[in-house]
Amino acid sequence: MILSGCGGDSNKKTTSKDELTISVGPNLVAGKFDPTIGYGVWAPDIFHSHILTVGKDNKLIFDLATDAKVSTDGLVYTYTLRKDAVFSDGKPLTAKDVVFTFEKTMKQASAADLTMLEKVVAKDDYTVAFTLKKKWSTFPYSLSEIGIVPAHAYKDGYGDHPIGSGPWRIVELKKNQQLILEPNEHYYGTKSKFKRVNILKMDEDTALAAAKSGQVDLILINGESSHTKVNGMKVLVLKTIDSFAINLPTIKETSENGEKIGNNVTSDLAIRQALNIGIDRAEIIKNALNGLGEPAYGVSSHVPWSNNIKFEDNKVEEAKKILEAAGWKDTDGDGVREKDGLKAEFTITGRSNDLDRYNTVVALAQDAKKLGIKINPKSEAWAVARKARAIPTCWTFADLNPVFYYRNYESGQIGKQVIGNSPSYNNPLVDKEIYNALNSDEVTVSYKHWINAQNLADKDVPFLYITSPSLVYFAKDGLNIPDLGKFPIRGQGISVVEYMNTWTWDNK
Repeated sequence: MILSGCGGDSNKKTTSKDELTISVGPNLVAGKFDPTIGYGVWAPDIFHSHILTVGKDNKLIFDLATDAKVSTDGLVYTYTLRKDAVFSDGKPLTAKDVVFTFEKTMKQASAADLTMLEKVVAKDDYTVAFTLKKKWSTFPYSLSEIGIVPAHAYKDGYGDHPIGSGPWRIVELKKNQQLILEPNEHYYGTKSKFKRVNILKMDEDTALAAAKSGQVDLILINGESSHTKVNGMKVLVLKTIDSFAINLPTIKETSENGEKIGNNVTSDLAIRQALNIGIDRAEIIKNALNGLGEPAYGVSSHVPWSNNIKFEDNKVEEAKKILEAAGWKDTDGDGVREKDGLKAEFTITGRSNDLDRYNTVVALAQDAKKLGIKINPKSEAWAVARKARAIPTCWTFADLNPVFYYRNYESGQIGKQVIGNSPSYNNPLVDKEIYNALNSDEVTVSYKHWINAQNLADKDVPFLYITSPSLVYFAKDGLNIPDLGKFPIRGQGISVVEYMNTWTWDNK
């Protein structure tokens, strides 16, 4: 994390020592905090405990678990649970709750994928065994994504009134407006020194005004606003493990189930390769994010299964040669190349409620002009943008769990759950390495296969990786936010609250 000072408007509010008011984007006040439908997969879950969690240096560590055993055939994972975990209603957490949580998740539509799980059984009150249908080396990551819910208190609407064993409990939720939290007095870990946290949904202009008037202690901002001066607050920059990446459909335009898929421009490998080496990532990051990000060329180098690919970009002349050799030429002098009467022109969408992603598309479009490729940026609601098999979009990949790679690159995932393998990418050699990775005896053995898959797929550029973006906040002077010791997922701004129970005010 990087902190820097700001000056500017007067900030008159006297800092309260036992209460916080923050605004970190829309998702933390949206409700549906239900792990059984996937809450916790894409953002930290501060209400529930997990069997495993992601600790320092992005490695899996014990949370509820105190011991783990894996059978020699790699199909049975057995965990011993801690005995001091208690739900916020005072009831103890036992193996029965773990079984209930995972069986519930298996039975309903969920962002949490448990298709590999055959059954989960409580061996005793504090021992639980998971039996898989087949080897699935990434399974332990699922245990860090699915929080444990109480069997005795789960009911319809649970997600808006969760009863977890994590560090925080909900006092009041006004959906899409305000969330009020208090520490869970029964939490076995570090208990917050704050008696209450008020989380507000604000657009950025409103949040900035509130910051300048001293009404908030921390707010999420986008890169554009990072140079705004706010007296009494500092800029906090949190590097993330995510990547902004554009899917580039690898098949020509056609239809499937009545919907258009494929793209006649991006399906040409020369277009994808030219963009990959020809764009200037540093310039795009500067223009879109005020420089608050790092160039990305592939899977985040901060995960142990990355191939750590890096190469020189902004090689404009080499990119032009690739296009020329493939028949893409600007014959009419309008600055846009064409081939067989087809213009090198296509649309890329950016998520309408994520300005950093949209700005990245805009900056990419500006930079691609020098190659003779015309990109039309378009802001769309995510429900529209994520249907990207014909019109590419800007994704944010939280790639700690390598199953992300399987979902986006394995040919059998094309079109699955709407967002699966959005480039319609099909490479049997990549598929083979992915299967080898998933069938490995355990996750560290799988790394070499994930790396092999990346080395093969990177040549085909089904995704154009641009940046690993930073999260940017204004934090009030004196608010002490310890370093996480890891690169968190972006979570559209929520990630900063993951260890909010460790925040303090300086004693100065």
